[in-house]
Amino acid sequence: MKIDIILCGVGGQGILSIATIIGEAATKAGLNLKQAEVHGMSQRGGDVQSHLRLSDEVIYSDLIAQGGADMIISMEPMESLRYLPYLAMDGKIVTGSEPFVNIPNYPEMASVQQELAALPAVDIMDIDAVAKSVGNPRGANMVLLGMAARHIQILSVQELKDAIRTIFSRKGEAVVEANLKAFQAGFDGVDN
Repeated sequence: MKIDIILCGVGGQGILSIATIIGEAATKAGLNLKQAEVHGMSQRGGDVQSHLRLSDEVIYSDLIAQGGADMIISMEPMESLRYLPYLAMDGKIVTGSEPFVNIPNYPEMASVQQELAALPAVDIMDIDAVAKSVGNPRGANMVLLGMAARHIQILSVQELKDAIRTIFSRKGEAVVEANLKAFQAGFDGVDN
């Protein structure tokens, strides 16, 4: 079993934290893992992406070929469309619905929504609003991970929760619980 994931967003949104949690869960599960990250101008609101490959067999490359990603996990809608050439024909997009407008020529939101709506397999949610509703306004990335969890079938939900606990434990139990709550809200908020 294997899964190839493109994680993408804008610097500071928490994409690399998602990659770290998935990587921690995969390592504890005894899976093979390869990861490649591009930070760009991440501290200035630039593009951040990570290729994440998990398998119970040997993985020879850390990069995902165009048309080879099983899933795109994106903090915001335009970034998910930016990496669409990497998505496999039967791939899944899991994305936040609200734009992070950090460039002057950000496309009209109506056209972005229309393009997403035309795709066959998209889970979309206002992850920022959900994070705020559970008392963790900085936890939108954990909401997004919760949304994606049911599609990362090589890992169990419990393995992902355990990894959240491990990664955030140094920040204290309150932070761990807030992130687990955001994760669960994202998991519960997806219908399919």
